[in-house]
Amino acid sequence: MLTKIGEVIEASTGEFVAECYELHTPPPLGSLVRTTDGQVEIYGVVRNASTESIDPGRRPLARGREESEEENIYRQHPQLSRLLRTTFDTLVIGHGQGDELHHYLPPRPPRVHSFVYVCEGDEVRRFTRSLDFLAILLSARAGSVDEVVSACLRQAAGAHDDERAFLVKAGKELAILLGGELNRLNAILRRIKQ
Repeated sequence: MLTKIGEVIEASTGEFVAECYELHTPPPLGSLVRTTDGQVEIYGVVRNASTESIDPGRRPLARGREESEEENIYRQHPQLSRLLRTTFDTLVIGHGQGDELHHYLPPRPPRVHSFVYVCEGDEVRRFTRSLDFLAILLSARAGSVDEVVSACLRQAAGAHDDERAFLVKAGKELAILLGGELNRLNAILRRIKQ
């Protein structure tokens, strides 16, 4: 069953931002998610998440000095769930239509207000069977992209019957893509093992 977690609020061909329906519930770093442009399914990897005020000019105030549990703050101030929002940024790594999957950028960005779903099990396994998406991820100019690559591969491995074989295959692909960047390759491989 698909888990609908939010909808696109900003979009470009290479990335999109989605707002979560529930506060503090973004998909984990490196998760494979899916949305659409109306015709094509667009796949991306979560690269960052944040919770912030809906008014960019107003920061939230600390409210828990007298509270023993964080949840009490939200019980005492129920309006907070309407004044805050959780968003996540996603790097687009491929698209598909019907049975065809492509591990390169789609022809169009997702539509604003398109639903975003967390990919699970079979869908993750199907998309990550080919590791061609790694080239897009590694070339992203996003901060801490190596952390995103590591997190993505750790999560994808869990969807494969033989996790170790998948990670070995991914390590070999990374070695090819990062042939001239030994320190970066080693750092990513160490993070994958953790």
